[in-house]
Amino acid sequence: MDEINPCVPNVHFEQIPICNLVSNQEYQRALSVKHIQRAAANFDPYQINPVKVSRRDGVNYVFNGQHTIEIVATVSGSRETPVWCMVYDDLEYETEADIFANQQKFVKTLSQYEIFNANIEAGNDEQLIIKGLVESYGLTIAQGQVPGAICCVSSLETIFEKYGYQILDRTLKLIIGTWEGDTKSLSANMIRAVSKLIVSYGTDLNDDIFKEKLGCRSIREISRIAKDHKIGSMGYAEALLTIYNQGFKNESNKLDWGCLHSSRKHKSYLEDNTDEDEELDEAAEG
Repeated sequence: MDEINPCVPNVHFEQIPICNLVSNQEYQRALSVKHIQRAAANFDPYQINPVKVSRRDGVNYVFNGQHTIEIVATVSGSRETPVWCMVYDDLEYETEADIFANQQKFVKTLSQYEIFNANIEAGNDEQLIIKGLVESYGLTIAQGQVPGAICCVSSLETIFEKYGYQILDRTLKLIIGTWEGDTKSLSANMIRAVSKLIVSYGTDLNDDIFKEKLGCRSIREISRIAKDHKIGSMGYAEALLTIYNQGFKNESNKLDWGCLHSSRKHKSYLEDNTDEDEELDEAAEG
Protein backbone atom coordinates (compact mmCIF):
# COMPACT_ATOMS: atom_id res chain seq x y z
CA MET A 1 0.00 0.00 0.00
CA ASP A 2 1.38 3.38 -0.98
CA GLU A 3 2.32 5.67 1.89
CA ILE A 4 0.01 8.72 2.17
CA ASN A 5 1.84 12.00 1.54
CA PRO A 6 0.37 14.77 3.75
CA CYS A 7 1.36 17.36 1.13
CA VAL A 8 -0.66 15.73 -1.65
CA PRO A 9 -4.48 15.86 -1.41
CA ASN A 10 -6.39 12.64 -1.90
CA VAL A 11 -8.16 13.61 -5.14
CA HIS A 12 -8.68 12.51 -8.72
CA PHE A 13 -9.57 14.47 -11.85
CA GLU A 14 -12.66 13.97 -13.96
CA GLN A 15 -14.47 15.80 -16.72
CA ILE A 16 -18.00 16.28 -15.38
CA PRO A 17 -20.89 17.89 -17.32
CA ILE A 18 -22.02 21.15 -15.71
CA CYS A 19 -25.57 19.81 -15.40
CA ASN A 20 -24.23 17.16 -13.00
CA LEU A 21 -22.69 19.72 -10.64
CA VAL A 22 -24.46 21.30 -7.67
CA SER A 23 -23.40 24.69 -6.30
CA ASN A 24 -26.13 25.87 -3.97
CA GLN A 25 -24.41 25.39 -0.62
CA GLU A 26 -25.24 27.96 2.07
CA TYR A 27 -21.62 28.97 2.64
CA GLN A 28 -21.07 30.11 -0.95
CA ARG A 29 -21.33 33.71 -2.08
CA ALA A 30 -24.05 34.89 -4.43
CA LEU A 31 -23.28 34.61 -8.12
CA SER A 32 -22.19 37.85 -9.79
CA VAL A 33 -23.95 38.08 -13.14
CA LYS A 34 -21.78 41.06 -14.09
CA HIS A 35 -18.60 39.09 -13.44
CA ILE A 36 -19.88 36.12 -15.43
CA GLN A 37 -20.82 38.31 -18.40
CA ARG A 38 -17.49 40.14 -18.38
CA ALA A 39 -15.47 36.92 -18.13
CA ALA A 40 -17.56 35.25 -20.83
CA ALA A 41 -16.98 38.20 -23.17
CA ASN A 42 -13.23 37.79 -22.66
CA PHE A 43 -13.18 34.00 -22.44
CA ASP A 44 -9.81 32.27 -22.57
CA PRO A 45 -9.70 28.50 -21.98
CA TYR A 46 -6.13 28.82 -20.68
CA GLN A 47 -7.47 30.86 -17.73
CA ILE A 48 -9.94 28.17 -16.61
CA ASN A 49 -8.94 26.44 -13.36
CA PRO A 50 -10.19 23.00 -12.33
CA VAL A 51 -13.41 23.12 -10.32
CA LYS A 52 -13.13 21.71 -6.80
CA VAL A 53 -15.84 19.16 -6.14
CA SER A 54 -16.82 17.24 -3.03
CA ARG A 55 -18.60 14.00 -3.90
CA ARG A 56 -20.96 13.20 -1.03
CA ASP A 57 -23.66 10.56 -1.26
CA GLY A 58 -23.18 10.41 -5.03
CA VAL A 59 -23.76 14.17 -5.51
CA ASN A 60 -21.06 16.44 -6.94
CA TYR A 61 -21.02 19.55 -4.74
CA VAL A 62 -18.94 22.46 -6.06
CA PHE A 63 -17.10 24.23 -3.24
CA ASN A 64 -14.71 26.23 -5.39
CA GLY A 65 -15.48 27.26 -8.97
CA GLN A 66 -19.18 28.09 -9.13
CA HIS A 67 -18.47 31.16 -11.29
CA THR A 68 -16.21 29.08 -13.52
CA ILE A 69 -18.98 26.63 -14.41
CA GLU A 70 -21.43 29.45 -15.14
CA ILE A 71 -18.90 31.20 -17.38
CA VAL A 72 -18.27 27.99 -19.35
CA ALA A 73 -22.02 27.34 -19.60
CA THR A 74 -22.57 30.86 -20.90
CA VAL A 75 -19.81 30.63 -23.52
CA SER A 76 -20.72 27.12 -24.69
CA GLY A 77 -24.46 27.70 -24.57
CA SER A 78 -25.03 24.34 -22.92
CA ARG A 79 -25.00 22.89 -19.42
CA GLU A 80 -24.03 19.56 -20.98
CA THR A 81 -20.52 20.98 -21.48
CA PRO A 82 -18.00 19.18 -19.26
CA VAL A 83 -15.40 20.92 -17.09
CA TRP A 84 -12.32 19.49 -15.46
CA CYS A 85 -13.00 18.82 -11.79
CA MET A 86 -10.69 18.07 -8.88
CA VAL A 87 -12.82 15.55 -6.99
CA TYR A 88 -12.60 14.90 -3.23
CA ASP A 89 -14.35 11.78 -1.96
CA ASP A 90 -13.73 12.12 1.77
CA LEU A 91 -15.03 15.56 2.79
CA GLU A 92 -17.85 16.47 5.12
CA TYR A 93 -20.04 19.54 4.58
CA GLU A 94 -18.32 21.42 7.44
CA THR A 95 -14.89 20.69 5.95
CA GLU A 96 -16.00 22.05 2.56
CA ALA A 97 -17.21 25.25 4.20
CA ASP A 98 -13.93 25.60 6.10
CA ILE A 99 -11.88 25.15 2.90
CA PHE A 100 -14.06 27.69 1.12
CA ALA A 101 -13.70 30.22 3.93
CA ASN A 102 -9.92 29.98 4.11
CA GLN A 103 -8.90 29.29 0.50
CA GLN A 104 -7.56 32.83 -0.06
CA LYS A 105 -6.06 33.26 3.41
CA PHE A 106 -2.45 32.66 2.40
CA VAL A 107 -2.66 33.52 -1.31
CA LYS A 108 -0.49 36.45 -2.37
CA THR A 109 -2.26 38.36 -5.13
CA LEU A 110 -0.32 39.84 -8.02
CA SER A 111 0.45 43.56 -7.87
CA GLN A 112 -0.52 45.82 -10.77
CA TYR A 113 3.18 46.15 -11.64
CA GLU A 114 3.63 42.35 -11.74
CA ILE A 115 0.61 42.01 -14.03
CA PHE A 116 1.89 44.84 -16.24
CA ASN A 117 5.34 43.27 -16.45
CA ALA A 118 3.87 39.88 -17.37
CA ASN A 119 1.87 41.56 -20.16
CA ILE A 120 5.11 43.09 -21.44
CA GLU A 121 6.75 39.66 -21.50
CA ALA A 122 3.68 38.33 -23.35
CA GLY A 123 4.10 41.04 -25.98
CA ASN A 124 0.66 42.58 -25.43
CA ASP A 125 0.21 45.79 -27.42
CA GLU A 126 -1.40 48.04 -24.80
CA GLN A 127 1.34 47.59 -22.22
CA LEU A 128 4.11 47.82 -24.83
CA ILE A 129 2.68 51.13 -26.13
CA ILE A 130 2.42 52.57 -22.59
CA LYS A 131 5.96 51.44 -21.75
CA GLY A 132 7.30 52.98 -24.97
CA LEU A 133 5.51 56.28 -24.29
CA VAL A 134 6.85 56.51 -20.73
CA GLU A 135 10.38 55.71 -21.89
CA SER A 136 10.17 58.33 -24.65
CA TYR A 137 10.16 60.93 -21.84
CA GLY A 138 13.27 59.45 -20.27
CA LEU A 139 11.31 57.70 -17.53
CA THR A 140 10.81 54.08 -16.55
CA ILE A 141 7.99 52.07 -14.97
CA ALA A 142 8.91 50.68 -11.56
CA GLN A 143 7.30 48.91 -8.63
CA GLY A 144 8.10 51.63 -6.09
CA GLN A 145 8.55 55.39 -6.03
CA VAL A 146 12.11 56.05 -7.21
CA PRO A 147 13.59 59.01 -9.12
CA GLY A 148 12.84 58.94 -12.83
CA ALA A 149 10.14 56.30 -12.53
CA ILE A 150 6.35 55.98 -12.56
CA CYS A 151 4.89 53.33 -10.29
CA CYS A 152 1.15 54.00 -10.74
CA VAL A 153 0.73 51.43 -13.51
CA SER A 154 -3.02 51.12 -13.08
CA SER A 155 -3.52 54.85 -13.64
CA LEU A 156 -1.54 54.77 -16.88
CA GLU A 157 -3.58 51.82 -18.14
CA THR A 158 -6.90 53.40 -17.11
CA ILE A 159 -6.18 56.67 -18.92
CA PHE A 160 -5.01 54.80 -22.02
CA GLU A 161 -8.08 52.56 -22.06
CA LYS A 162 -10.64 55.31 -21.35
CA TYR A 163 -9.21 58.25 -23.28
CA GLY A 164 -6.53 56.93 -25.63
CA TYR A 165 -2.88 57.47 -26.45
CA GLN A 166 -3.08 61.22 -27.16
CA ILE A 167 -4.56 62.08 -23.75
CA LEU A 168 -1.98 59.99 -21.91
CA ASP A 169 0.80 61.55 -23.99
CA ARG A 170 -0.35 65.11 -23.27
CA THR A 171 -0.79 64.27 -19.58
CA LEU A 172 2.80 63.06 -19.20
CA LYS A 173 4.16 65.91 -21.33
CA LEU A 174 2.35 68.52 -19.23
CA ILE A 175 3.41 67.04 -15.90
CA ILE A 176 7.04 66.63 -16.90
CA GLY A 177 7.16 70.10 -18.46
CA THR A 178 5.67 71.66 -15.33
CA TRP A 179 7.56 69.94 -12.51
CA GLU A 180 10.59 68.66 -14.44
CA GLY A 181 10.20 65.04 -13.43
CA ASP A 182 9.75 65.57 -9.69
CA THR A 183 8.98 62.07 -8.38
CA LYS A 184 5.95 63.25 -6.39
CA SER A 185 4.47 64.84 -9.51
CA LEU A 186 4.29 61.37 -11.06
CA SER A 187 1.87 60.02 -8.45
CA ALA A 188 -1.47 58.44 -9.30
CA ASN A 189 -3.39 61.41 -7.89
CA MET A 190 -1.50 63.92 -10.02
CA ILE A 191 -1.54 61.89 -13.22
CA ARG A 192 -5.28 61.21 -12.94
CA ALA A 193 -6.01 64.84 -12.02
CA VAL A 194 -4.09 66.33 -14.95
CA SER A 195 -5.71 63.89 -17.37
CA LYS A 196 -9.10 64.93 -16.02
CA LEU A 197 -8.37 68.61 -16.72
CA ILE A 198 -7.24 67.74 -20.23
CA VAL A 199 -10.36 65.67 -20.92
CA SER A 200 -12.68 68.27 -19.37
CA TYR A 201 -11.26 71.37 -21.07
CA GLY A 202 -9.39 70.19 -24.17
CA THR A 203 -7.66 73.05 -25.99
CA ASP A 204 -9.19 75.61 -23.59
CA LEU A 205 -6.61 74.41 -21.11
CA ASN A 206 -3.49 76.35 -22.12
CA ASP A 207 -0.40 74.25 -21.51
CA ASP A 208 1.94 77.26 -21.28
CA ILE A 209 -0.26 79.00 -18.70
CA PHE A 210 -0.55 75.75 -16.76
CA LYS A 211 3.24 75.38 -16.64
CA GLU A 212 3.75 79.00 -15.64
CA LYS A 213 1.19 79.02 -12.82
CA LEU A 214 1.61 75.50 -11.48
CA GLY A 215 5.34 75.15 -12.03
CA CYS A 216 6.10 77.64 -9.23
CA ARG A 217 3.99 75.64 -6.75
CA SER A 218 5.51 72.64 -4.99
CA ILE A 219 3.74 69.30 -5.07
CA ARG A 220 3.58 69.44 -1.27
CA GLU A 221 1.68 72.75 -1.43
CA ILE A 222 -0.70 71.40 -4.08
CA SER A 223 -1.27 68.32 -1.94
CA ARG A 224 -2.24 70.48 1.04
CA ILE A 225 -4.69 72.47 -1.11
CA ALA A 226 -6.12 69.23 -2.52
CA LYS A 227 -6.90 67.92 0.97
CA ASP A 228 -9.04 71.01 1.61
CA HIS A 229 -11.21 69.99 -1.35
CA LYS A 230 -11.88 66.26 -1.81
CA ILE A 231 -10.05 63.03 -1.21
CA GLY A 232 -7.94 61.44 -3.91
CA SER A 233 -7.61 62.54 -7.51
CA MET A 234 -10.65 64.81 -7.60
CA GLY A 235 -9.18 66.90 -4.80
CA TYR A 236 -5.99 67.29 -6.83
CA ALA A 237 -7.95 68.23 -9.94
CA GLU A 238 -9.82 70.94 -8.02
CA ALA A 239 -6.57 72.23 -6.51
CA LEU A 240 -4.92 72.47 -9.94
CA LEU A 241 -7.96 74.25 -11.37
CA THR A 242 -8.06 76.71 -8.46
CA ILE A 243 -4.44 77.71 -8.98
CA TYR A 244 -4.80 77.82 -12.77
CA ASN A 245 -7.73 80.26 -12.54
CA GLN A 246 -6.00 82.63 -10.12
CA GLY A 247 -4.84 86.04 -11.38
CA PHE A 248 -6.79 86.31 -14.63
CA LYS A 249 -7.90 89.91 -15.16
CA ASN A 250 -10.42 88.77 -17.74
CA GLU A 251 -12.97 86.40 -16.23
CA SER A 252 -13.57 84.83 -19.63
CA ASN A 253 -10.05 83.36 -19.52
CA LYS A 254 -10.92 81.29 -16.47
CA LEU A 255 -11.91 77.68 -16.97
CA ASP A 256 -15.53 76.92 -16.06
CA TRP A 257 -15.56 75.06 -12.75
CA GLY A 258 -18.71 73.16 -13.70
CA CYS A 259 -16.97 71.36 -16.57
CA LEU A 260 -14.81 69.52 -14.06
CA HIS A 261 -17.89 67.80 -12.63
CA SER A 262 -20.06 67.60 -15.75
CA SER A 263 -19.31 63.98 -16.62
CA ARG A 264 -20.39 61.32 -14.15
CA LYS A 265 -18.15 58.79 -15.82
CA HIS A 266 -15.06 60.97 -15.46
CA LYS A 267 -16.00 61.90 -11.91
CA SER A 268 -16.32 58.28 -10.80
CA TYR A 269 -13.01 57.49 -12.50
CA LEU A 270 -11.27 60.13 -10.39
CA GLU A 271 -13.03 59.38 -7.12
CA ASP A 272 -12.27 55.65 -7.12
CA ASN A 273 -9.99 55.39 -4.10
CA THR A 274 -9.88 51.59 -3.98
CA ASP A 275 -7.15 51.58 -6.61
CA GLU A 276 -3.76 50.14 -5.64
CA ASP A 277 -2.19 53.31 -7.08
CA GLU A 278 -4.10 55.46 -4.59
CA GLU A 279 -2.77 53.31 -1.75
CA LEU A 280 0.77 53.88 -3.00
CA ASP A 281 0.12 57.63 -2.94
CA GLU A 282 -1.13 57.50 0.64
CA ALA A 283 1.85 55.43 1.76
CA ALA A 284 4.29 57.86 0.15
CA GLU A 285 2.61 60.90 1.71
CA GLY A 286 2.45 59.18 5.10
